[in-house]
Amino acid sequence: MPRRSARPEKPAFRTERDSLGPVAVPADALWGAQTQRAVDNFPVSGLRMPRAFIRALGLIKAAAAQANAGLKLLDAPKAKAIQRAALAVADGQHDAQFPIDVFQTGSGTSSNMNANEVVARLATASLRRAVHPNDDVNLGQSSNDTIPTAIHVAAALELRERLTPALQHLATTIERRGRELRGVVKTGRTHLMDAMPLRFDQELSAWAQQIRNGIDRLEAATPRVLRIAQGGTAVGTGINADPRFAALFARCLSKLAGPRFVPSPNFFESLASQDAACELSGALRVIAVSLTKIANDLRWMNSGPLAGLGEIELPTLQPGSSIMPGKVNPVIPEAVCMVAAKVIGNDATITIAAQSGSFQLNVMLPLIAHDLLQSIGMLANVSRLLADKAIAGFTVRESRIAEPLSRNPVLITAANSVIGYEKGAAIAKKAYREGRPVMDVAREESGLSEARLKRLLDPAALTRGGVRGARKGGD
Repeated sequence: MPRRSARPEKPAFRTERDSLGPVAVPADALWGAQTQRAVDNFPVSGLRMPRAFIRALGLIKAAAAQANAGLKLLDAPKAKAIQRAALAVADGQHDAQFPIDVFQTGSGTSSNMNANEVVARLATASLRRAVHPNDDVNLGQSSNDTIPTAIHVAAALELRERLTPALQHLATTIERRGRELRGVVKTGRTHLMDAMPLRFDQELSAWAQQIRNGIDRLEAATPRVLRIAQGGTAVGTGINADPRFAALFARCLSKLAGPRFVPSPNFFESLASQDAACELSGALRVIAVSLTKIANDLRWMNSGPLAGLGEIELPTLQPGSSIMPGKVNPVIPEAVCMVAAKVIGNDATITIAAQSGSFQLNVMLPLIAHDLLQSIGMLANVSRLLADKAIAGFTVRESRIAEPLSRNPVLITAANSVIGYEKGAAIAKKAYREGRPVMDVAREESGLSEARLKRLLDPAALTRGGVRGARKGGD
């Protein structure tokens, strides 16, 4: 019998064309020639544009199609096909079709064309007639206003949906633990040296206030993030966009995304600079600084437990050593500090990138997008980890707190107004030198009765005050 011939193998590549000529593109890829050129041209880091950024591009293309249909610049079936395809991109159904490296053309044109090509191919397949990536999907747009808009949209959504709720959760968790530990008095420390006493809730209130201040800083920067560049097109003049496009686009985008976006009052500024992103990054840097402070306090308080302070015990999460059995490390605070270091480094990068606007365009937009969104995402993640895996579950080792507190010679500070600074210093030095409780030395040296000394040197009585106008909200 004659052999059946084998089925021909599907070709691995297809040929696409752009204004520079033919390009070989993987046969199953949704992208086209310009995306493939960028893949070939920028094998730099292996880092792709973030999910939040791709989501923003999808929302922008959907809103643009809706606006252009409203302006009668796209027929309704084509606009609906583009919108469906773009929303599928926004929903994350085609993330593998965005292969371009972060380190690409500084305008982000490659990523914009990646979105245009993918959306056009999906829309063509559903509509069964050609949808053009430039003429249809990119109608009324330029990479120069689309990418700055995508940065703002992605950042606004990540703040709203991830970072602000995570910081609210952290602040609330700290405040709850403060209420639980209100009656516990401990030795305060300045310069890492023994100082006057305070309560645990007072110490934790400083942490909570830092986080709530961070939320305030984000809210203060947000209005400028909600101003978008879309409508400025190539250099800010709005060339090739309908004069009504910017306002209608902003309304369509707001309905799709949630936050109320508005056209920039000055498109030239929004294309030429990235000051709003830089401002927001600065607020993220301050939050990183606050988290570092909190994490390092927890590490010191947990240190030991025998040879360190040992005031608290953080939850045991994993073995701490490959060679020392039983050792447990403060892994969550350490992770927080590493994230904070990265965010601070990202802020330095964003600052340098944001100053790289030459005349009418900033040319480090993909880098700004990547580092800004990475910072937001990491801060959101570690804020929840810090709340749930460190602060919510630490226990206080009251025996390690009570004994140093009773022997703290600095308590004599409370008697300064009665016996004077010099006498107080002499009593404190003697108590240090002889290793005796300050109360014993004060009875001998101050001339005050024991009853009065007990009133003056009562650690709990010395912790009153310090928090005025405390708040739980953002106003």
